[in-house]
Amino acid sequence: MIVVAGDALWDNGTVCRKMFTMTCMRPRNPIPHQCTGKRVTIKIVDNCPGCPSTIDLSREAFAIISNPVASIINVDNK
Repeated sequence: MIVVAGDALWDNGTVCRKMFTMTCMRPRNPIPHQCTGKRVTIKIVDNCPGCPSTIDLSREAFAIISNPVASIINVDNK
C-alpha cells in the first residue's frame, strides 16, 4: 500500500519510505457512509509537488478505508 505526499508532509524527503497507519475520519462531500471503519498501513514512496492534498493514497489503500466514490476524505494516522 503506497502513497505520495504533498509538499507540506514531504519535508524534503524526510518521510520517504516511512510507514503510517491511516483511518478515514470523515468524508469531505455529502455522500453518506463513506468511511469503512478499517485501517490501512501505507508507505510514502514519492513527492507530489503542488498536490492540494497532504497525501494521495493508491486506489487499493483508499478502497480499504473508504468507499471509492468518496474521492476526498479526512484521515487520521494513528
